[in-house]
Amino acid sequence: MKRRLKINGLIIFLACISLILFPAVFLRSTKEASWDKLVEIFGIAFILLGQIFRASSRGYKSENSGSGHSLIQSGPYALVRNPMYLGILFIGLGIVLVLFNWWVVVIFLCIFIWRYLLLIFKEEKKLSAMFPQDYEDYQQKVPRLLPSPAVVLQKDIAEYLPLKLSWLKKEIGSILAVLLLVLFLEGRKDVKSEGIRIYLKEAILFLIIIILFIFFIIYLIRRTNNQCFDKAQH
Repeated sequence: MKRRLKINGLIIFLACISLILFPAVFLRSTKEASWDKLVEIFGIAFILLGQIFRASSRGYKSENSGSGHSLIQSGPYALVRNPMYLGILFIGLGIVLVLFNWWVVVIFLCIFIWRYLLLIFKEEKKLSAMFPQDYEDYQQKVPRLLPSPAVVLQKDIAEYLPLKLSWLKKEIGSILAVLLLVLFLEGRKDVKSEGIRIYLKEAILFLIIIILFIFFIIYLIRRTNNQCFDKAQH
């Protein structure tokens, strides 16, 4: 874990240095097309959805893994085998869509594939050794990283993304830090290029997206609590 954190920290450090030295190369300074604003809204939605995936996956794993002695195949792990990494993919892609030039998406995806697929393969090897038959069957049923649209539509999303307030509280610091930093950088960039009046209109759209996600989070928490109550009753 320490080695993983060091490598991730080094990648983030190099990315920050590149942005400081060459902001005009990486950051979008102006709106290149009218639909850029729509893409930025999708970017904010990806960031929020990724944070929900991470909070759900970590919380569900901590309560159901038996300290790593059980193979989890339900909740977010019934959607993909690596939901936490899917959350990171959403967050990173969202940040790129909001702040960066289009070609940076390719760089991000290359770094993600290099960094996280290696970790996934390593973890799969470990799980295969711990749960030989069960993990083989699990691999046949559930995709590694990208969910099947058909599977997503089969059940209520709350079954794939259970969420508890206690899980969310553990992640709230990182959620707010990422979201506020992205909104600050985006606001600063837009005010410089387009003026405060145009940015305020865009900020209202961002606020609407955030409010919708708050309602979505409330729905997931209530459904999860109801499911836990029903299980306790039976």
